[in-house]
Amino acid sequence: MINMDNHIKINDNGPLQISGDFQIFDADGKEYPKKAKVYLCRCGLSNKKPFCDGSHKKGGFESSPRATE
Repeated sequence: MINMDNHIKINDNGPLQISGDFQIFDADGKEYPKKAKVYLCRCGLSNKKPFCDGSHKKGGFESSPRATE
């Protein structure tokens, strides 16, 4: 059985959705404020990096990867 308490979902044409009990740190080891769910930018266009601000919609970002068995 898969543990769904902590998970990362790759949204089609959008951000990574991270949910659960986790911590995010910058390159210097400083922790970002803890939240139960965050959206991380994949397109590189966000003005709130590493978090998504919806810029992928205007920027035309397209990516819909699928897991393979």
